[in-house]
Amino acid sequence: MVKIEKYSMEPNHIIRGDIACIASTNLPWEMLRNKTILITGGGGFLAAYLVKSLLIIGKLHQLNLKVICLARSLLSVEHRLSSYLEDPDLSVVLHDISKPLPDNFPRADFIIHAASQASPKYYGVDPVGTLLANSSGTAFLLEYAVRSKAERFLFFSSGEVYGVPLNTNQLISEQDYGYLDPMDVRSCYAESKRVAETMCVAWGQQHGLHASVVRPFHTYGPGIALDDGRVFADFVADVVAKRDIVLKSDGIALRPFCYIADATIGFLTVLLKGGKAEAYNVANPEAEISIGDLAVLVANLFPERGVGVRIEMSKSSNSYLKSPISRSCPSIEKVKNLGWMPTVSLKDGFRRTIESYL
Repeated sequence: MVKIEKYSMEPNHIIRGDIACIASTNLPWEMLRNKTILITGGGGFLAAYLVKSLLIIGKLHQLNLKVICLARSLLSVEHRLSSYLEDPDLSVVLHDISKPLPDNFPRADFIIHAASQASPKYYGVDPVGTLLANSSGTAFLLEYAVRSKAERFLFFSSGEVYGVPLNTNQLISEQDYGYLDPMDVRSCYAESKRVAETMCVAWGQQHGLHASVVRPFHTYGPGIALDDGRVFADFVADVVAKRDIVLKSDGIALRPFCYIADATIGFLTVLLKGGKAEAYNVANPEAEISIGDLAVLVANLFPERGVGVRIEMSKSSNSYLKSPISRSCPSIEKVKNLGWMPTVSLKDGFRRTIESYL
């Protein structure tokens, strides 16, 4: 693993270690020499790791790489990227991606569209905003990519596009699709991700744009907002606060969890090596676990904090719309063929996540 202390502005030693691991990866970094990368949703969990990693990668490999971070909220950028804001290779643009880009918007060679309301807590209270960032926002960015003569466009989709799997006993490949009800308000997220994927294919076909898609599944790690609303974030928050984990369901649903450093390497692999008009699952099927078992695992990682686990069944709120899916575990054979493989175990990943807050 490379030593990045000379270049790193990251105060959190866990995240610093993650970035060192990402920067050590054998990828064709030369593609980024003298380039500018636009990353939308830069104040968000996944995108902020990309911003931090690419700034360090640029310095480590002396690439003269510039990063444009686009975000709706200055507060979110200051929260996640405070120690990076003085970096001359980073520029921050405040803009709501669901609205047309301003005329003076700076051009970029590589575009990563990661702006999205990914937590189900938004689906009930702001389905329109959830939908527009994925649909209108993607259209605006694709047009911008064509005008900029961008070399690559990477869209952050989601494992949610698969809907309810037809066969929960088999791993889901990129060509498998299940049931998704367009008249269910919760579908604002998955349906808009689906249409955005088709947009990437359409702009690629009509304008020659090299657009690829990543479909992350349940990515977690340092920097996840403890009030994110998803259960794994709740579990981490409970351990940090030394309070019992309270399950609001029977906990039998299975989910594959992927640590943020692994996922970030996967995203960058697809950005630099992914095929045009191709989608790739980025996940860790070896880290599949039931929600109930995950609660116990997380509580037991730090027994000295005295966290217990109990079940209190409750009705869904109007804002947090629970998934109807009992199991959705992906095949990652396609992205493995590009050379990517997750390596961080559930225990190590959640231990690192919790330690980053302590």
